Amino acid sequence: MQALMLAAGLGRRMGKYTEAMTKCMIEVGGKTLLERTVEALKGAGIRKFVMVVGWEADRLIDYVHQSGFNMEFEFVYNNDYALTNNIYSLYLARNQLAQDDTILLESDLVYDPWLIKKIAEAPEENLVAVAKYEHWMDGTVTTLDDDGVIHEFIEKKNFRFEDVSNYYKTVNIYKFSKEFSHSQYIPFLEAYIRAYGKNQYYELVLKALAHLPYARLKAFVLENVNWYEIDDEQDLDIANTIFAEEEKKLPAYECHYGGYWRFPGLKDFCYLVNPYFPPKKMLDQMKFFYDTLLVQYPSGMDIQRLIAGKMFSVEKDYLLVGNGAAELIDVLGKNLSGKMAVPVPAFNEYIRCFDQCSMEPIPMGENDFRFDLERLRETARRVDILAVVNPDNPSGSFLTQAELIELLDLCREQDTTCVVDESFIDFAESECRYTLLDDFLLEQYPNLIVIKSISKSYGVPGLRLGILASSSCTLIKRLWKALPIWNINSFAEYFLQIYSLYKASYTDACDQIARQRKALSAELEKIPFLKVYPSQANYIMCKVTGGYTAKKLATLLLSNYKLLIKDLSGKYGFDQQEYIRIAVKNSDENKCLISALNAIGSKSESGPSAGGFSCGYQL
Repeated sequence: MQALMLAAGLGRRMGKYTEAMTKCMIEVGGKTLLERTVEALKGAGIRKFVMVVGWEADRLIDYVHQSGFNMEFEFVYNNDYALTNNIYSLYLARNQLAQDDTILLESDLVYDPWLIKKIAEAPEENLVAVAKYEHWMDGTVTTLDDDGVIHEFIEKKNFRFEDVSNYYKTVNIYKFSKEFSHSQYIPFLEAYIRAYGKNQYYELVLKALAHLPYARLKAFVLENVNWYEIDDEQDLDIANTIFAEEEKKLPAYECHYGGYWRFPGLKDFCYLVNPYFPPKKMLDQMKFFYDTLLVQYPSGMDIQRLIAGKMFSVEKDYLLVGNGAAELIDVLGKNLSGKMAVPVPAFNEYIRCFDQCSMEPIPMGENDFRFDLERLRETARRVDILAVVNPDNPSGSFLTQAELIELLDLCREQDTTCVVDESFIDFAESECRYTLLDDFLLEQYPNLIVIKSISKSYGVPGLRLGILASSSCTLIKRLWKALPIWNINSFAEYFLQIYSLYKASYTDACDQIARQRKALSAELEKIPFLKVYPSQANYIMCKVTGGYTAKKLATLLLSNYKLLIKDLSGKYGFDQQEYIRIAVKNSDENKCLISALNAIGSKSESGPSAGGFSCGYQL
């Protein structure tokens, strides 16, 4: 068996990365794509490698010769690479293709090295590697019949989103038998070029062959396989994250701060959302008005305040709506000054954004990361601003309504501004759940500023929504002037508008989180290397013991099980101790996390072989 790679193209979409070299010379995770391909081919016992070259051919060939790959290379030149497409590159290598069974590869792919061996050893003679279509994919897709045979190749122009559930994306790895290439593929390839020219794609030939009963192109469906196609700089960034070296993998993911839907199979236990809201009916309603919302401007702030006031039953003049709570924290930080106290560790924005304030940290570690009400009271007597996230992030510690009112009474007496972030309070047990978003309370405490992240609590982080409330109209007007005229989009505004129709569903969703938190906490307490802290939020903080570090544990979960948790060890306020934060997800996902932790606890640190880890559903 031999391998054939098409590497003649300019790779224009890669910009600076291919100005002076070919795509396959780009590094991913410390190795070039070509180096990774050679390792995979050798692992499959393949020793002959045919490459069709064009753009920067001499540089590529020099690289091959200098690399000492210990493999037989044969180069085929496509001198018309700038005016032709990959169908012509394959046509130029037709004689080589007909000489042996062949693994056909594109030059811009990165994948787990064992994949080629699996395909080469599969009993089927002709295979098309495909993966179930996901929203990050682009390009040609296929459909399969009941026997897993390719039924149809579908070009981008014929893609139908209503049929997505039936689509499988071509991975651009193929196995063709010598007989298939000689008697079917090459004759069709030659005929297609004569009819349609050289500036086409070889997949169009496969599209024609798929309709012939004797061709029988079998799908090799990728499951539990890391792979990525690199077409542009963003693809390269994602590939470098997925295939980062072990010690660099966790920071590579963390620096994205979200956008994890682009990473196949990743389960996010790091960022904090509500998995039980919005309900399907609400999503369907928003989808129905998608076209209108996309092409219409949102309302200005005054209308947004009116709608948010209806949602939270708060006077609109007391409210501001933000592009996430982060925008409101930032603008508040630029408009407050004086001495400010914050329990630490804390949500970093309450330290980063208040650069006009002198900061006094209140170390929660001195009280085992539980709120110390007396210390908060004592601190409030000598500072200008006291900020409290309740429940606390990341510890989950909680002040009851009576305790917080006691603190607010003192702040009012001392003329201390009290900023309360209640982004996670809706996840508290129902018997102790409360809110400060109340006209009476806001009027009773004009020094009170309440911030709430709608993104986190209501399960819509993509909408970027948050509110700030205060009965100090002077403050509200000052902050309003600092915000853009349109700071939220029409989708976010519509969500606020229709929320009241689904209020009961939201309460039920929060109750479900509380139940899942209790169940997850009970399971985590059985893990011998974790100390679990009580929480009233949709996350649980744990101290890592038993010889593990937080980074090591987070890296094992990410590398071996595609589970991302929050490593807190470098966060200010932990004094070099090892802590993690785990988001509460739905029952199946929580069970998956527990299964992985139990496997690690059983000294299975090497992790599962490909496809070897099961948690009741596909990773």
